[in-house]
Amino acid sequence: MAAISTGAAAQKNYTLNSPDGRISVEVSALRNLTWSVSFDGHEVLSPSAISMTLDDGTVYGEGAIKRESRRSVSRDIKTSLYKKSIVREEYNELTLTYPKCYVHFRAYDSGVAYRFESRSSREFYVLDEKAEFKFPQDWSVYVPYTSTFNSSFEKYYTLSEISEFDPCSMGILPVMVNAMDGVKMNIMESSLYDYPGMYLSRSEELLILRGKFAAYPDEIEQGGHNSLQGIVRSRKPYLAHCGAGEKFPWRIIAMGDAISLADCDLVWLLGEEPEKGADWTWVKPGKVAWEWWNSWDVKGVDFKAGINNDTYKFYIDFASKYGIEYVILDEGWSVKNAADLMQVIPSIDIAELVRYGEERNVGIILWAGYWAFDRDMENICRHYSQMGVKGFKIDFMDRDDQLMVDFHRRAAQTAAKYHLLVDFHGTYKPSGLSRTWPNVLNYEGVCGCEQMKWCKTDVNQPLYDVLIPFIRQSAGPMDYTQGAMRNAAKGRFRANYSEPMSMGTRCHQLAEYMIFDSPLCMLCDTPVNYEREQECTRFIASVPTVWDETRVIDGKVGEYIVTARRSGDVWYVGAMCSWKAANVEIGLDFLGEGEWCAEVFRDGVNASRNGTDYIREDIEVKRGESIVAEMAPGGGVAMKITRK
Repeated sequence: MAAISTGAAAQKNYTLNSPDGRISVEVSALRNLTWSVSFDGHEVLSPSAISMTLDDGTVYGEGAIKRESRRSVSRDIKTSLYKKSIVREEYNELTLTYPKCYVHFRAYDSGVAYRFESRSSREFYVLDEKAEFKFPQDWSVYVPYTSTFNSSFEKYYTLSEISEFDPCSMGILPVMVNAMDGVKMNIMESSLYDYPGMYLSRSEELLILRGKFAAYPDEIEQGGHNSLQGIVRSRKPYLAHCGAGEKFPWRIIAMGDAISLADCDLVWLLGEEPEKGADWTWVKPGKVAWEWWNSWDVKGVDFKAGINNDTYKFYIDFASKYGIEYVILDEGWSVKNAADLMQVIPSIDIAELVRYGEERNVGIILWAGYWAFDRDMENICRHYSQMGVKGFKIDFMDRDDQLMVDFHRRAAQTAAKYHLLVDFHGTYKPSGLSRTWPNVLNYEGVCGCEQMKWCKTDVNQPLYDVLIPFIRQSAGPMDYTQGAMRNAAKGRFRANYSEPMSMGTRCHQLAEYMIFDSPLCMLCDTPVNYEREQECTRFIASVPTVWDETRVIDGKVGEYIVTARRSGDVWYVGAMCSWKAANVEIGLDFLGEGEWCAEVFRDGVNASRNGTDYIREDIEVKRGESIVAEMAPGGGVAMKITRK
C-alpha cells in the first residue's frame, strides 16, 4: 500500500509529482516556505507563500528543515454511505520536518493539498495563517461572495477576472479558477474539525488570492432568527486555541477538466478516517417528505392543516405509500422563541408520531435551531433517541469560526453516540466531517430550492444548477431540497411563499435526484401535488440516495451536465441544462452486455412555454448505443435503466 523513504534535508527545493506524472509540485524552503504547481508542464500556481504564526512568535514554515520523508499510497477504500462503493486513493506525499512542526504535501492525479501539523507538547494560539494562491495569468474565477463572517453560505456565483475579485468581499469555498486549455481548479479544504474555515480575499497584488479566517469569538449573544443563533459581538486577537500535536486543515487545489472536478473525491479522502471498529450499519440514508417548503399545504382532508399531528400523520401515510424513508418536522414543533427543544407545542405529540411512523416504516427527523440544540445537546440526543426519533436537521449556525466548527464536530459525535442522523442546514460546505462521522449525511451551504419561495425574478436558478455540480458539490453533498411539481418555464416564474414553484421544467427537477449528491434527500412539495403527479412521484421514490458507482459522463460548466449512477444492477441517468436549450448525446457505454429497458422522462414539446410539460416513455437500449437528450430551456432528462 505504501512505500516510505526518509532522509536529511540538505537541499532547499523539493519536487513532488502525482502518480500519473501530470501534476508537479515545487516546494521552496529558502527563507520562507512557498509552493507552486504545474499541470502538464504548464504553471498553474506560481510560488505562493504558506505559514502559520503562533502566540510565542513561532512561525511554521520558517527556519531550517531537519529532514524530509516521502511515501506513496495506493489502495481501494470501501464505502457504504457515499456516491460510490469503492474510492481509489493514490498519492505521493512529501513531509518536511521543522523543529516545531511538520508540513505535509500530497499530489494526487486529481489535485494537490498541503497541511501543517504541530510538534508542540503544549497548548498554543494561532495568531495568523498565510495561505496564498498566486496565479501566473489573470484567469477568470467563479466566486460566491460574502461581506461578513456571519453568513448563511447561500450565495450565487459571480464570474470575473482574478484582478476584478471584489476587494470588499470574501469568496466562500469552493472557488473555481478557469486556467489554461480547459484546465480548471477548485480551491477547497478538508479535515476541518477545530479551526476556522477559510475564505479567499484579494491581496494588494492583483493576481494573488489569500486565505482569510474569522477570529475566535469573544462575546456571543443569543439572538437572530427566533433567538436560535449566536451573534458574535466581538472577537479575540487570535484565530484558534490549539492543543498539543494539532493537525490543521488540508488546503486543497483540485484540478483537471470540468468532468473530473464534478466527480472529485479529494475532500472526502482528506477527511480523517472513522474510528476503527466502529459500527455504522445503523445509519440509513434515504428520502424525506418535507412540509416547510410547501407551507403544510394539505387539502381535501377532514382536518385543519398545520403544525399538528393530523397533518404529520397525513405526511407519514404519503411517505409510507411510496416507500419514502422519513418525514421531517421542520421549524414550529417546539415552542417559539424558547430555544428549548424539550418544550413541544400542545398540538404535537412526538412519541405518537414516532409510533405511527414505525407502524408504517417511516422514521421521524426533527428540525433544531443551533442555539437550542447546543445548550442541552447530550440530553436532547438521549431523550429523542430513546423516544425513537431518527435524527436532527440542525439549522442557523451561520458561522465557521473555531467555536462553530467545533460545534459541528461535537454534534456529529454526540448524535452518533445515540444513533442519530444529522443534516447540517444553514451552515458551511462539507469539509471532511462526513467521512469521520458517517451519520452526518448532508449539508446545506447551497442556494437550493427553498430560495424559490422568495427570490426575485432575475435570479437565474437553472444556470446555478449547472454550476454547482462542478464547484460546490466537489466538496460534498448538498441539501438542495429538490422535487417541485409546480414548474415555471423561462419568463413565467414568480415567487410565492405558500405555493412555491421552481425555475425550469419538470424533468429538470427529476434530473436533480441523479445529479445532486444527497444521501438524505428531500421531497420539497406537498403530498397533494405528488398524488396528482403519481408517475413522477413513483420515479422519485425509486431513486437511491447513495450509490455503488457514479460517472459524470458529459458536461460544460454553466451550460449542462450529464451524470450516470449505479445502484446494484440498475442505472440512473440525469441530464439538465441552463436557460440555454441543449441537445446532448448520452452514450450508454457504461451499461453491461445484454438488453436493457430505459424508463425515460423528457421535456415535452411545449416545455419551453409550460414547465410541467413532459413525456414518459419506455425504450429498449444496449451498450454502445446513445440517447439524444433534447432539453428545453431550463430543461432536463431523467432515466432509470434496468435489465430486461
